[in-house]
Formats: sequence, structure tokens, C-alpha cells
Amino acid sequence: MSDVVTQAFINPLLAPLVEPPHNGNPYPLYHKYREEYPTHYMEPGVWTFTRYKDILAVLRDDRFSNDPRNSIFREFASDDPNAVSPFEQMAGLVLLFTDPPDHTRMRNLVNKAFTRRTVEELRPHVQDLVNDLLDNVGSDGMDVVADFAYPLPALVICELMGVPVEDRDLFKGLSGDVAPILDPVLPPEKMQKALVALSQFIVYFAGLIEKRRTDPKDDLLSALIAAEEGGDRLTTEELFALCVLVFIAGHETTQSLIGNGLLALLRNREQFELLRDDNSLMRNAIEELLRYDSPVQLTARTALQDIDVAGVTVKKGQQVVTLLGAGNRDPEQFTDPDRLDITRDKPQVVSFGAGVHFCLGAPLARLEAQIAFTELLRRFPNMELAAEPEWRNTLTLHGMNSLKVRF
Repeated sequence: MSDVVTQAFINPLLAPLVEPPHNGNPYPLYHKYREEYPTHYMEPGVWTFTRYKDILAVLRDDRFSNDPRNSIFREFASDDPNAVSPFEQMAGLVLLFTDPPDHTRMRNLVNKAFTRRTVEELRPHVQDLVNDLLDNVGSDGMDVVADFAYPLPALVICELMGVPVEDRDLFKGLSGDVAPILDPVLPPEKMQKALVALSQFIVYFAGLIEKRRTDPKDDLLSALIAAEEGGDRLTTEELFALCVLVFIAGHETTQSLIGNGLLALLRNREQFELLRDDNSLMRNAIEELLRYDSPVQLTARTALQDIDVAGVTVKKGQQVVTLLGAGNRDPEQFTDPDRLDITRDKPQVVSFGAGVHFCLGAPLARLEAQIAFTELLRRFPNMELAAEPEWRNTLTLHGMNSLKVRF
């Protein structure tokens, strides 16, 4: 990729956010950005939006594409304008990076597995997994990420997808290696590591898909293979891509929701105690924790035509980076936005996106978080921080490597 493209993504607004102290607390910078340049443009074609209303306007507008192949940056990626990179080939198969009608077709085929009713049926099983994990932590304390927040969603997704128990150790660390590929600021060595991990995912699921074709089980993968809508089925390549997406998105976001949310509660003790003593606040608390420190901090869209939005004109092919974390702390939308308040009246967050690309796995993430926080606060009512958390140097997926607590 040329230096032009590389420099385009070394955005002066985004680059500082992947380094301490902003990787752990980007919100002071977000406030500065909203006040000084709520819409920011950088050549050769990147906009950054920070206001809640502008973010929603972009995410709900079908004139914006989620397919990177529509971006102006294709012009700089290769000397051959007709060349299609491996990433672009994969992007065209991933639900996250497709537009209607392909997105509609694929989403209709997988929607049934993630309805609120279907997810609610998993509650007893998720409860068992939470209990098993917490039964095995030490009596003095634990690393919440390593001992609980990391393994819980990994176990849920492995069981959901039908990954055999004996294969589950193969996935240790893989989703964390792939996750940075979503960042707009990514060093070449991290990109290489992400691509290697991605290939390991694909190789594994290629074998498992073949097994499920001949020997279906009661799992999501078998259901996806059999799924049909109006005569359409998912292709083998689409199945590969969907398996990777479900695993990474479902794992990384839930892990960070639990970790970020617990840290917020521990640093706001009165909110910790309020939730500990009144479990009826749990559903609302999860929404407030998503708002307060979102596990997903940004998402991008590409203009399919010239579009007037947020007081500016976004030209065809230009990208808009919407800073979801900034939108969730916008004082025009939320009163006293830097205060954690689990009684806040139904906060309408953008943490799971909006529009046709609203996160498919949001009901599952919420369910896991509700059960996780209920048990953590019930079992460890006097939990407190044992050390400063260790934040990852990533931007899109915002979370920690370590969160140590004592009981």
C-alpha cells in the first residue's frame, strides 16, 4: 500500500487514541474534538464525526456503504486499478462489510439464531458457564480478564458454533490477534499477525464445516449450513467469513463489556453498591455501562454519492469515521455524560451501531453481561481493584489485557 494511504490513516485525531493514557481513557480527547472540530476532514478523503446526532445520521443513511471496496482508497492501494486484494475478497463475504441486497440476504439467513427469544433460551447454559468459571477462581482475588471475561464469551461461542471441547484451546489468543485488523491505525507487524491468525481461523472452520455437512449437530454452524431463505443458501466462503465474524465480534465485545463495565463500577463505588443491592437495575445498568465505556469505539462508512450531512458535504468514495465512544458521551444527548449513573433513564447508546448494520449479537452480549455482573456482585460484594488495569493499544475494539481485583 502506498505512503498516501498509510498517511491517510495516521489521522491526527485517531493516532493519539491508541497510546497511553488515551487508550484507557479517550473521553477527554473526545470532548475536545466535539468542541473544536465536531466534523474533521483529512486528505485524501477521511472525515471524523464525534456528535451523537451526526453519528446516527450516518449509520442510518443507506447512501453510506459498509463495503471498503467502495472507498476512494482503492485508487491508491495498487498500481492496477482493477486489482482486488485478499482483504477486499474477504470483505465482500463478511456480513459486517456488505451492503444490501447481499447483506439483507445473509442477515436473513442468520437472524433466527440471534433473536431475543433464541438467545434467552441460552440463559440457563450461560448461567452454568458463569458458575463454573467463578467456582474455580482463587479465594483472594483474580484477574477478571484472564480468569473470567476472556473465557466466558469464548466458551459460549464455541458451544454455540459446535466447536468440540478438545479443539477449544486452539482459539486461545486468536481473536485478540485478529481484532486489531479493524483499527484505522495499525502497524505492519500487527497486520501480519492478524492475517496469520485469520488464516488459522479459516483453516479450522473449513474442516469443521465439512464435518457438519456430513454429520449435522444441534449447533449454529449446522443450522447455518442448512439455512435457506427464498431458495438462497450461504456459500462455503460466506460460511467461513461468518464463522470468523461471529467468533471475533462475539468474543471481543463481550469480554470488553464485562471488563470495562466492572472497572467503571469499581471506580464508582456508590454505583457498584447500588447495583449489588438491587438486581432489578441490571438491565438498565448494562446499557449505562455500554454508554460509559463502549467496547466498540468507532465504525466507518463510505459515501456512495455526494451527501450533505452534519453541515458538510461528504464526496462519493470518501470515508466517515464515526467515533461511537464520543457520541455516547455527547452532552447534547446525555445529561452529565461523564457521570456513571445506572439509573439513567433508558440510555439510547450507539455502542452496537445503528441502522441495517446494528450488531447481530447484541442480545447475546447483553445476556452474558447481565448474568456475569449478577454473579460477580453477588459472590464478591466487597470486591476492589488490586492494581491499575493494563489497556490494549487498540482503538476500534476497546478493552484491557488485565484487570486484577481482590475480594
